[in-house]
Amino acid sequence: MSTNQNTDGHHEDLSGPDAVAKIREIVGQAKNCFFCTATPPGVAGGARPMNVREVDDDGNLWFLSARESHHNAEIARDPSVSLYFQGSPHSDFLALTGPATITTDQARIEQLWDSAAETWFTEGVTDPRITVIKVEPADGYYWDTKHSHFVAGIKMLFGSPMSDAVSGKVKV
Repeated sequence: MSTNQNTDGHHEDLSGPDAVAKIREIVGQAKNCFFCTATPPGVAGGARPMNVREVDDDGNLWFLSARESHHNAEIARDPSVSLYFQGSPHSDFLALTGPATITTDQARIEQLWDSAAETWFTEGVTDPRITVIKVEPADGYYWDTKHSHFVAGIKMLFGSPMSDAVSGKVKV
């Protein structure tokens, strides 16, 4: 972990367990992200909101997805994805990039399953359309605040400088 001061606030790069902890913290607040896949030139799309089912001990992010979805087809063509999180209106931003893989491992589906998933997979946990997407963060960056969300909101309301901002790279 390195710490440098810059004009935008405090800079703190995180790696290993510290990076995983920061990813878990922000993902835990956001729950959902914009999941962006590579699309062929001239094709609109590639970004959609998705719910993170788990962040594992290695910092990998896990999602449930439909076999016939556009993002599954896009990942099959190019596994490079970007994930964008916003945990609160004033702080807790995270951008991650890395490769995605798709599996149909039933044991993993069962680990990630909850009743809310039945909204998309009406046949339940054994719905044959369910796939699991695993994203392994290769690179990332976060923006946060050292103080509470309340303090950040008050500073923004009154136009005070966000000198207590902290940002840096995350490398798992």
